[in-house]
Amino acid sequence: MKIRSKKIKYNIIVLFILLLFFVLNINSNFIDKIKTNIFSGIFENNNFSVEQVKKNYLTIYFLDVGQADSILIKSDDKYMLIDAGNNADGSLLVEYFSSLGINKFDYVIGTHAHEDHIGGMDDIINNFDIGTFYMPDAITTTKTFEDVLDALDNKNIYFDVPNIDDSFSLGDSIIEVVYVGNNDSDLNSTSIVLKLTYNNVSFLFTGDISSEIENSILNCSIDSDVLKVAHHGSKYSSSLNFLNKVNPKYAVISVGNDNSYGHPDNIVLERLDQLKVETYLTSRDGTLVFTSDGDRINIQTIETTVDGN
Repeated sequence: MKIRSKKIKYNIIVLFILLLFFVLNINSNFIDKIKTNIFSGIFENNNFSVEQVKKNYLTIYFLDVGQADSILIKSDDKYMLIDAGNNADGSLLVEYFSSLGINKFDYVIGTHAHEDHIGGMDDIINNFDIGTFYMPDAITTTKTFEDVLDALDNKNIYFDVPNIDDSFSLGDSIIEVVYVGNNDSDLNSTSIVLKLTYNNVSFLFTGDISSEIENSILNCSIDSDVLKVAHHGSKYSSSLNFLNKVNPKYAVISVGNDNSYGHPDNIVLERLDQLKVETYLTSRDGTLVFTSDGDRINIQTIETTVDGN
């Protein structure tokens, strides 16, 4: 009886498995889809849409704002913005961020007080809730800078100056302040430098720092998988020593087509090529969307209309 009972149970299990496969084979691609979704994941498909990204994945947009910088970061449904392009980009950025369903930025960073980094920042301040606003303690008398201060004042937001080695969290990501300066006579060198770490993946955001500042942070933990190349690829940044220390797999240069500065400089592109860094230019590739599960990185290029120039 015991042997017969075991045999009956075995037959039932076999019958159940056969029935299951029969149901699944109604759609011959179903099993393959399951394998693809479970074992490969969306990261094996370089054409996945942004909407497919799970909310707890890290997503970073290097926005094509021409000869300017603007970087949107989403981590665990929390948002941070680094810079806001030129003055003409502000309203377009507001429209684009609103289309993504954003109504609040937990952190907004103006890396330094040049127009191509904070030009659209007053529009951002006027149209979104902001948790913490960071800028260097370095002022200028330009109307762009005054517009930002007025917008902050109108919403009773104080801008904070971060300290080197400060850190804060954005969802599951950790943001470290690598550098911030305060020299009013050289605003590029006041740029806030940030390193973002999401599990085993890291990004370095460099503003417009020069080689001199790069050399000053060589002893810091700046090794990163992705580098936002400083100062739009200027020859006065991205020294070989610095690039070697960061040792990135990918680099992004935010730059405008046919700009009058000659950015990015060929010497910078040659250094990146020498180090076998996969390099993207917003002028050529459009907006870059980097997505990560904390181990792997997917890169997608998309078209956006946020360049007001």
